[in-house]
Amino acid sequence: MTEIKKGLKDGIPIALGYISVSFTFGLQSVHSGLSWWEAVMISLTNLTSAGQFAGLDILVRGGGFWIEMACAQIIINLRYALMSLSLSQKADKSVRGIHRWLIGFGITDEIFAVAMGNSKDVSKKYLYGLIFLPIVGWTTGTLLGALAGQVLPTVVRDSLCIAIYGMFLAIIIPPAKKNSAILKVIVISVLLSCAFKWLPLLNQVSSGFVIIICTVIASVVGAIFFPIKEGEEE
Repeated sequence: MTEIKKGLKDGIPIALGYISVSFTFGLQSVHSGLSWWEAVMISLTNLTSAGQFAGLDILVRGGGFWIEMACAQIIINLRYALMSLSLSQKADKSVRGIHRWLIGFGITDEIFAVAMGNSKDVSKKYLYGLIFLPIVGWTTGTLLGALAGQVLPTVVRDSLCIAIYGMFLAIIIPPAKKNSAILKVIVISVLLSCAFKWLPLLNQVSSGFVIIICTVIASVVGAIFFPIKEGEEE
């Protein structure tokens, strides 16, 4: 039980942070026409902020499920596969078989960072404890946002939905200020996004494919022209 308790304790701040972000997702889901339980089920079975917001936009706009939705989710969430591979080197021998699949479901940026920050190898009990509360927090925040979206006035709902853009800005601005390569990739992404929004023909492309195209092009250009040197990475 010591390992489980340690995991639960380490997961508390992550869960509290997730409540505020998922509240916005629940609010935006109801605003887009989903019911409260549909929003909750999405959060309970996904646990991926950027992927959920992108998926919600594709869903509302009637995008294709097998191509547009699938490709967008693979590209947006590909980093989790890399994190899981890295974390597998930190996990002890108890993390094997079905436990790898179950723990892999709960790997997020924050959970990965906390798990990797341990001085010793992590066990399956610790990882289950670490993942449990963030899942509860993410789902609970979605539920609260969805319920609030059903009773709040429209003007208040519209105002609160802007919070997600503030969250993304808070994610990209700090690293962009420290690393010019990241800033250049962000600028490229913004310019591409604006082109798909305003230019003729390009503005006919659905939002799901816009995410895919902008992500791939910006990533490739960044990798080729602005690579992070090994010394800088360390």
